[in-house]
This record gives sequence, C-alpha cells and structure tokens, in this order.
Amino acid sequence: MRNKKITSNTMHQINVNGLVVDVVRKNIKNLHLGVYPPEGRVRVAAPLRVNDEAVRLAIISKLSWIKRQQSKFQTQNRQSAREYVYRESHYYLGHRYLLNVVYHKGPGKVIIRNKSVIDLYVREDADEAQREKVLVEWYRRELKKQIPPLIQKWEQIIGVKVNSWGVKKMKTKWGSCTPEAGRIWLNLELIKKSSNCLEYILVHEMMHLLERKHNDHFKELMDFYMPHWRLYRDELNRMPLAHETWTY
Repeated sequence: MRNKKITSNTMHQINVNGLVVDVVRKNIKNLHLGVYPPEGRVRVAAPLRVNDEAVRLAIISKLSWIKRQQSKFQTQNRQSAREYVYRESHYYLGHRYLLNVVYHKGPGKVIIRNKSVIDLYVREDADEAQREKVLVEWYRRELKKQIPPLIQKWEQIIGVKVNSWGVKKMKTKWGSCTPEAGRIWLNLELIKKSSNCLEYILVHEMMHLLERKHNDHFKELMDFYMPHWRLYRDELNRMPLAHETWTY
C-alpha cells in the first residue's frame, strides 16, 4: 500500500508527553516552533520531508521553553472585552486612560485630555462597532506617526535598510520581518504599550535583516545594539493583553 502523499498546508495534531501540538506541513526549509496566546497553543510548521517522529523529537528538546512560554501567557493580565463606553479603561503609549464618549453631529475624532482622559467624539447614533472604529483608526494613525523616525534612527545605527513597513492587527506576534523584501510589519497593539516597547520590537524585527533566526548570533547583535532589550521585553510581557476572540 502506497503512503499518502503529504501536501503543503496539511494539518494534524500529535501528542507529546500530554502536550497537544498542531503540525502543519509547508514547503519550507526549516522547522518552526511557536507558542501562541491566549492559552499557549503549540504549533509546528514543518518541511514536507520531516516526519512526525522528527517533529516529536524537536518538541521534546524544547519542552522546558514551551512550558515557560505557556506560563507567561496564562499569568499575564488580560482586559475584559471593551465596549467603548464612559469611564472604560484604555491604554495609549503605556499609560492608562479613562474613556469619555462625546456624542456630537461632526465626524469622529479623539482628543487626549489632562493626561488621564481620552475624549472619543462620535456621531449621535454611533453604536459600539462605530465607536470602536473611530478609536482604532486613531490608534493606527498615531502608531504610524511613531514609526518613521524610529526606522530612520535605527537604519543609521544598525546599517540596514527597511524597504517597506506596515501596521496591522496580529494575534500571535508583536511584529514580523521578511528579510528578502526588507519588509516589516508591526502589531497595532503596540500603540498601547510604552515607547520603549515599540522601539524594542522594531529593533528586534530590523535585526532580522542581519540574522534571520533567533540564535546566539541574533542575541549577540541585540546585546550590542540595544543592551537593555531584555528589560523592554519583560516590560512588554508584564503589560495587560487586549481582550480578543482568539480563533485559528
């Protein structure tokens, strides 16, 4: 009997020491292991040629790291679902603000007041989805203002070139980099974190233009160019995560 051909994006689950792992086969060169929020789901992207036994051995070698990552997700504070109503807590650049919803006849806008209040101006008939849209669009504009001067600063320091960048909602990572294209994506949620956290993630992704993998060389580069990066990473991990409906 012939074995069933494994095709790209074929997904199944395996059990490793009681740990359920999602395995997806892709036309890639190297195996990639990830632990994802909110509960620490484990996912492996494996090359087509790599069988389940090899995946199992790779997971076993990383069990301690996997458990640490899962523990971080399970103990990190998480906001309840946001309804975008009066005196609800929202974050901007690492600081907590109380929301003040102002209904008026003009277009939606956001104003920061007294370093403690976010005035959210919306039309008189705006529902929850429309209130959210106004705030999210403001967050996006604000983050896009922060990024260009940071890229310019770190291009000169590191000696690399970012060809393009963008902002989008990302559920499993703070940023991503495609070294071949020189393209970087940053998570919209970073506008809620401190400036140090944003800069750390940007530098992290830019460093992938010099080193693709999270290996010792990558850490050496981070240590050289941003000696306090671990402090910023820990700060990011301590801050509350946004509430999300997590689906995969």
